[in-house]
Amino acid sequence: MKINDFAKLYEPQKCHNIAELEKVRTDIEVEEEVRKNQEGEEYNLIYTVIENEEYRIPTSVLIQLKTILEAKPDLEFFKVARTGKGMLTKYQVIQL
Repeated sequence: MKINDFAKLYEPQKCHNIAELEKVRTDIEVEEEVRKNQEGEEYNLIYTVIENEEYRIPTSVLIQLKTILEAKPDLEFFKVARTGKGMLTKYQVIQL
């Protein structure tokens, strides 16, 4: 394949956010790895893979989910609501 054809088909990898999902099972597999941003600085990424797409899980979601699971250990599904943008983004875990 020629580079111009490849470039037309190329789609950069994108890590979605768990808040984009309608609902999330509490027993999904989660991975953690160190990645580099565009400036070459390392950061930890906690994510899950659903239908071959990566969904980032913010730490604040894990903290809230932990509290909910302590009170309701049999919880099967939850949803994440997101408000704000950038550094002002806030997440709310909702029991389903």
